[in-house]
Amino acid sequence: MHDILLMALYAFLGAAAAGLLGAAALWLLRRRSLTASLGVVAAVAVTAMLAGTLAVAWAMFLSSHDLTVVTTVVAMAAVVSLATALLLGRWVVARSRALTLAARSFGDGGDFAAPDGPATAELEALGRELAATSAKLARSRERERALETSRRELVAWISHDLRTPLAGLRAMSEALEDGVAADPERYLRQMRTEVERLNGMVGDLFELSRIHAGALALSPSRVCVYDLVGDALAGADPLAREHGVRLVGDRVEPVPVEVDGKEMSRVLGNLLVNAIRRTPADGTVAVAAERSDEGVVLSVTDGCGGIPEEDLPRVFDTGWRGTNARTPPAGAGLGLAIVRGIVEAHQGRAAVRNVPGGCCFEVRLPTAEV
Repeated sequence: MHDILLMALYAFLGAAAAGLLGAAALWLLRRRSLTASLGVVAAVAVTAMLAGTLAVAWAMFLSSHDLTVVTTVVAMAAVVSLATALLLGRWVVARSRALTLAARSFGDGGDFAAPDGPATAELEALGRELAATSAKLARSRERERALETSRRELVAWISHDLRTPLAGLRAMSEALEDGVAADPERYLRQMRTEVERLNGMVGDLFELSRIHAGALALSPSRVCVYDLVGDALAGADPLAREHGVRLVGDRVEPVPVEVDGKEMSRVLGNLLVNAIRRTPADGTVAVAAERSDEGVVLSVTDGCGGIPEEDLPRVFDTGWRGTNARTPPAGAGLGLAIVRGIVEAHQGRAAVRNVPGGCCFEVRLPTAEV
């Protein structure tokens, strides 16, 4: 037993010395290729075995013949181990380089495609993660392009809509200043109307900027949908009379909801104004509210004749105004974008669909907890 323990001690000391040298070599080569590191690991394993064997041989006084045999066996094992380590290292490095080249497609705006061929489990997992990241980046780029297009259209439309009333205000103010206005009172009334339009556009822009910045502060309280719809109908009644449109709200259930009353009144007001302006005279705009599995559904149905199917996904985009001419009644295309922003801030959803003779805008909100 004593001899066995002594041999184990000498073998451990020799292997430990080789291990320390290998650790130092790995530290020096830590920034080099994986092939070099695998070669060092294989060399350390063989050298540790050789050092332990030589230490035991020296302590046990083996014959030179036996020592030569052992050394030769260890040397052959070293050659095979180093060759295997180099082949494995070159294969892993080649696979890593192929993965690196494929990942460069991110910077070029392309899609990632994992290189063909077998790979280690870690490299396969990395390839799957890169593919998933590539898909996310592609979706983000698509959203960014859509937002940029929407911003350009908004700037163009707002510039047009601001230029028209400003030019009218300038002309009317110059006529009043020069004393050539035939009916100053009419000019003043028209100027006030234009100023109110401009004030409304600026208010919509401010509201939309708060929504996009996530700074829309809500003060939710428990209210009844019946009261919300009643107030909205009363507010929109003068505009409906002016356009000769009938307002109908006889399908409204008294469902309680937890919402910001002011912001939700703005949602209903925007939907009603939008529906009234696009419904022909003698047409009908109907408002309904009913329970559903998801909560409560508020709907505003108009008689606009419908929206082209290809335009339905863009209805709530900022600046969208469909095929209508860019005349003052068309607005700046912000009302429906504000509707969606406020509804989503209430954890709800806004949608639109075509119905016979027009379209139906739906707002889904969670019901108030009992």
